[in-house]
Amino acid sequence: MKHHLLTFITLCTILLSPSFVLSAQEEPYQWPKEPDVLDKLQAWQDLKFGIILHWGVYSVPGMVESWQITSEDWITPDTTRTYEEEKLWYWGLSRDFNPTQFDPTQWARVSREAGMKYVVFTTKHHDGFCLFDTRTTDYKVTNSGFKGNPHADVLRYVMDAYRAEGLMAGMYFSKPDWHSPDYWWPAKATPTRHHNYNIKDYPERWARYKQYVYDQVDELMRGYGPVDILWLDGGWCTPPREDIDLPRIVANARRLQPGIIVVDRTCGGEFENYQTPEQTIPDHQILTPWESCITLTQDWGWNDHPQYKSVNRILAILSEIVAKGGSLLLGVGPTPQGLIEDRSVERLHEIGQWLKANGEAIYSTVPTPIYTNDEKSVWFTASKNGYTLYAIIPNNDTTGIPATISWQGNLPKKGSRIVNLATGRSIRYTVKGDNVTITLPKEASKTHGIALRMTCDE
Repeated sequence: MKHHLLTFITLCTILLSPSFVLSAQEEPYQWPKEPDVLDKLQAWQDLKFGIILHWGVYSVPGMVESWQITSEDWITPDTTRTYEEEKLWYWGLSRDFNPTQFDPTQWARVSREAGMKYVVFTTKHHDGFCLFDTRTTDYKVTNSGFKGNPHADVLRYVMDAYRAEGLMAGMYFSKPDWHSPDYWWPAKATPTRHHNYNIKDYPERWARYKQYVYDQVDELMRGYGPVDILWLDGGWCTPPREDIDLPRIVANARRLQPGIIVVDRTCGGEFENYQTPEQTIPDHQILTPWESCITLTQDWGWNDHPQYKSVNRILAILSEIVAKGGSLLLGVGPTPQGLIEDRSVERLHEIGQWLKANGEAIYSTVPTPIYTNDEKSVWFTASKNGYTLYAIIPNNDTTGIPATISWQGNLPKKGSRIVNLATGRSIRYTVKGDNVTITLPKEASKTHGIALRMTCDE
């Protein structure tokens, strides 16, 4: 086993060279050239599990973030208002944004106890509402219903709280800004998510917008302490249709925050340092850096009628993603009052308890050439040094955990033990040819899943 794992790790080194690897879109992945960015990216890949927090004016009524003010076909309009009235109503929600129980220390503590290792916080979604004290616009949290509160510059306190809990700090930032008159010009209609005027006819307006974006990112990089990840959303805002001069923005960000990981999500190229499939898991293993961003409920932000995924489901998602070489960024929406609600806390606590016992199979692991079985009922990871293989068997909400489970390959050598990480007890197994069959204890059915360690006697 050790020989096969070490061979695979060596193979990964070759496969991960810039000239070889293909991305999820089957385009060449471009590795960062800066050594400090590569170092931070490698450190991020060890973390495996993070939280993304969507919070803003949309949290007040508990509705979909930003998109309600577009007139795209997939949005159901409120027929009691005209479209212009809808936009004015939505943007006016900033007056009602007054999270008097705002407690980022609770968010950070709950996240750490859930086993999360990094955070991505929405500094600004597409609607343009800034959760930081920007000089570029009055549409900001320090000019909202929360104005005058000593914690009104909420980004500062969120970042400080998460850093204090030891999590890597990331900032979500929307490249498009529908509130900006230089992106959605009020003189024209706004039929889609894109800018609503011809840039060639009004180059000075677009130049102002580019400077606006540059200035906001500059503020984020200067005023809020160390930043590890700049997570850019709004992939349609990209050349050639909407060129905001991202090279200039990133150069300045890395001058102010050396080594920062940039995620120009869905756009590919040199500034998509890792890929981010949304609400889905790739159907194959990917050996370049990536994460799936998936919600704890059915929504990114908070609402009062959530449909939660079970703890079993979240841990199954995490196990599959890590076995395929990625990380899970779990979406949680704080309440309008400024807390992570009890129903979320309870589930996150259970996830954390499982990871406390079984995290060895998740954190700082590497992918293996055989990463699942035919039934996809077991997921495999390995230690970096190649001496240890892990098998994770999630508890399926429908069928539970079987009494026995089998796979081909990933054979423990003669004399190896297979150990239940949570209990330290050995698991009975047989090997016949290329097949391994394990017998699980009866109490396994009462858990959220079993993680096993295979070690070799030396």
